[in-house]
Amino acid sequence: MVPSLEYNTERNHLNIPEYGRHIQKLVEHCKALETKEERNRMATAIVGVMGNLNPHLRDVADFQHKLWDQLFVIADFDLDADSPYPLPDPEQLAASPERMPYPQKRPKYRFYGNNIQNMIDVALSWEKGEKREALTFIIANHMKKSFLNWNKDSVDDNVIFKHLFDMSNGQINLAAKEEDLLDSKSLIHKTVGRRDHSTNPPRRNNNKRNYKSNNRNHKRSR
Repeated sequence: MVPSLEYNTERNHLNIPEYGRHIQKLVEHCKALETKEERNRMATAIVGVMGNLNPHLRDVADFQHKLWDQLFVIADFDLDADSPYPLPDPEQLAASPERMPYPQKRPKYRFYGNNIQNMIDVALSWEKGEKREALTFIIANHMKKSFLNWNKDSVDDNVIFKHLFDMSNGQINLAAKEEDLLDSKSLIHKTVGRRDHSTNPPRRNNNKRNYKSNNRNHKRSR
């Protein structure tokens, strides 16, 4: 074993790996200095080097405050140096974040998604009238289009009306209406047309044609 080589198993743990081993060694050297004046001077220099490693963050608010906090994190909060900012709390940094609530929605018809259910809830909150009826038909047509994403053939309007009736807890019944939904072919055509419109048409390669015309002009000039 060569004594001058350092192995990762023998090195100290990097608290912030983004700054690398050299910054870690500078901090350890700063901790070993005898006088506090020397430690303060070197800590300020280390913070300057850390700032040069992240020049894109200079415009961020409290950038210097963040660098000083990271310096003490790298030093395991064992650096006896004066900071222009309050020292970070190790317990607060080590604390786990609070668990975020996750929506536990179990839609009966998953292929419609939660947005359709939210639209139905909004429609139910409106007063009965022309606007609510128009919104319910818009929702039904959108349900039909979503259904066709899974079944490209066709779907009967009564199926959509039944699903809407179930998802609204029996409060929206379009089966009693005489109006029909949009045709399946038109809904599929609109979806496909949108996708085709987003793609760029292939470019024609005119290099061969230009090459032939240039050769022809070159022969004539001779």
